[in-house]
Amino acid sequence: MPVSPEYRDYILDLLSAMEGVLPRAMFGGCGLFRDGLMFAIITRTDRCYFRVDDLNRPDFEAAGCEQFQPHENKPMRMPYYEVPVDLLEDPEELCAWAENAWAAARRNKNK
Repeated sequence: MPVSPEYRDYILDLLSAMEGVLPRAMFGGCGLFRDGLMFAIITRTDRCYFRVDDLNRPDFEAAGCEQFQPHENKPMRMPYYEVPVDLLEDPEELCAWAENAWAAARRNKNK
């Protein structure tokens, strides 16, 4: 089952203050891109994850967020953490975290 269009549109609406955010369908989910760099993932289970690196990961860990793991049976982990649920009620703060996720994607684009 692919990501629900309603949830995808909800997240995009919350991020509408960020210019240039484009969704792309990927593996049943959706990647969010800006200037060609993926900075967020929306999964088939309607969960949103932002890109992390050493600079913004502590914010997600302090909020008790889980790291994205695409397959339950495989220990592969990706540099994305789930967006804290309370941010979904604060578009301005959500956009600040999304900007930091995009900055992480820019810093790590060649890795």
